[in-house]
Amino acid sequence: MKLTAILVDDEENALESLALKISRFFPNISIIGKFQNPQEAIVFINRNNPDVLFLDVEMPVLTGFDVLAKLTNPNFEIIFVTAYSNYAIEAFKYSAIGYVLKPIDNDELKSMINNALKNVNQKNKLIKNERLLNHFAKTTSNSNKLVIPTNKGLLFIPHNEILHIEGYDGYTKIHTNTSEIISSYNIGKYEKMLSDSFFKCHKSHIINLQKIRAFENEGYIVLENERRVPVSKMNRSKLLSLF
Repeated sequence: MKLTAILVDDEENALESLALKISRFFPNISIIGKFQNPQEAIVFINRNNPDVLFLDVEMPVLTGFDVLAKLTNPNFEIIFVTAYSNYAIEAFKYSAIGYVLKPIDNDELKSMINNALKNVNQKNKLIKNERLLNHFAKTTSNSNKLVIPTNKGLLFIPHNEILHIEGYDGYTKIHTNTSEIISSYNIGKYEKMLSDSFFKCHKSHIINLQKIRAFENEGYIVLENERRVPVSKMNRSKLLSLF
């Protein structure tokens, strides 16, 4: 897969040396921009979002961190190139993949780039899964299966095996007859994919109406596996009206 990179360093020799090393060690990386002027770099980066940004830290007028602060959508891997190791801690505050000290050691550079490429590939997988999930959200709401992306691929869980779907901290836990599946997607993604046999009884809970065994006065639904699920006050009358 061909990836893109942008290099920013106020020293011409350092810029050309880094470009040469990247081209030599990673021919699949296309360098689409090399800049000594940070202001020009900012404009170009905002227009041409790269996969990887190699960014010098200590530059006149604007530092590497100043450059990052002016980027509109820094959704790429960042490798800081610096002669000052004390900048590393602040670099990680920006979620940088790492940093390379000048003069650049070839093995260190290779290691940092390989780590960055792994992250790029993983990000691309997540994007593809996101698109696929959105597609299924549009086409499978009336089907009988829930599609769950995982690290290994996709799980297709029949609706009649799902007892309860629970959202927490941006994640979702799908409770089935035999297992619990944790997904990195939020509960809202799955809500769009479910049939009318499911009911969102609470902002963090969706239940399978066919699996309800009791309703407690305290405001809890009891499912067939004896799990108690809270029902918000505003949803209690609506839930009961379904029966």
